[in-house]
Amino acid sequence: MKIKMISLILGGGAGTRLTPLTEDRSKPAVPIGGKYRLIDIPISNCLNSGVVRMFVLTQFNSASLNKHIKNTYHFDLFSRGFVDILAAEQTVGNTDWFQGTADAVRQTRHHMRNHDFDYVLILAGDQLYQMDFEKMAKYHIAQNADLTIATIPVVAKDASGFGIMKVNEYGFIERFIEKPDDDVLPDWKSRVSEDLRNQGKEYLASMGIYIFSKKVLLDLLESNPTATDFGKEIIPTAIKTGHNVASYEYTGYWEDVGSIPSYYEANLELTDDIPKFNLFDNEQIIYTRPRLLAPAKIWHTQINRSIISEGSIIHGKLIDRSIIGVRSRISAGTEIKNSIILGNDFFETLEKIVYQPHEIPMGIGNNCTIDRAIIDKNCRIGNDVSIIGHESLEDDNQDTHRIVDGIIVLRKGAVIPHGTRIGYNPEADGKK
Repeated sequence: MKIKMISLILGGGAGTRLTPLTEDRSKPAVPIGGKYRLIDIPISNCLNSGVVRMFVLTQFNSASLNKHIKNTYHFDLFSRGFVDILAAEQTVGNTDWFQGTADAVRQTRHHMRNHDFDYVLILAGDQLYQMDFEKMAKYHIAQNADLTIATIPVVAKDASGFGIMKVNEYGFIERFIEKPDDDVLPDWKSRVSEDLRNQGKEYLASMGIYIFSKKVLLDLLESNPTATDFGKEIIPTAIKTGHNVASYEYTGYWEDVGSIPSYYEANLELTDDIPKFNLFDNEQIIYTRPRLLAPAKIWHTQINRSIISEGSIIHGKLIDRSIIGVRSRISAGTEIKNSIILGNDFFETLEKIVYQPHEIPMGIGNNCTIDRAIIDKNCRIGNDVSIIGHESLEDDNQDTHRIVDGIIVLRKGAVIPHGTRIGYNPEADGKK
């Protein structure tokens, strides 16, 4: 039996925890893994699961996201597949912005009227994972559930950062609490496998992935007109009013990349020998825009544990445990460690680089040192520049960069003059 399901991918709010990466783009449009964008993850999971009808709900800084989706996801005339952007809009009945996840779905539900579906898959646009949604949908049907929530086992120290479910022996959620305090945690353990219990993963956290039966979703939105959020309002209401709310336990890799530290770590983990998130999978393919760029070109550079994207021109001395994005330019003598270089949106002409020596060309200059940093797109970094993050650094916010948890993030298009020092100075501390 074919499962008739459409997907709604929530673009999120202003994304302040990812600032400055979200100053000019929405969270789903933030680059990841050298050549992808975050929105490619939920869309690819849908495509790999046979879900080919998708709406992306956006509100903030959506221009680059719209362009990426338009240039990437093209379906043939016979598939009936699509990825459509639903931006917040004023209507006769409503002039407000989206007030939350549930409100975003409520305000856009009229766009679904012309589609034939029985189930609605609701996803976030800022998570890193590979999941088969068809299996989750079959579980939802087998449980005769009204709503199924994907849950992931977590340990006690992580539980306070999630919505935690109390799941009974039949797989149904009896209670739900948002970000519980440590003193009440013992009462929120759920029945899990012996292996998970031995790891201390006895708490089932919401992944922000939901499957609703169509009528149930529409009824909950209609009967709770002031409810704006799924996690805080709609889900607790569904449980209290006697709906069958099932837990779909997922034990694979999943990471919320909604903050600078989590984004930084998730990217660098892709350079591991066997990364938890597999970009090299024959079945769970991650799709993105085919840019038709030239292969990367490299001279005299020692490269270790790194991802080098197409279109890159690299003369650097060393690249270690780093992500190098599309069209990156790295000049001679430069060392890059534990960093994410997002790359450039276009190639700067050779004439401009050679015949305008008074200007700093786009890319990273000669003899630079970059460590524990994120360099946003189209930055111009001069020669002999030092950008070194360190856990000892205090959080800071400057015109050209921001420091978060010891990670230095250069703003998009920042110009860094020759000889600039940003962040940690090992020589000042007597260290070499």
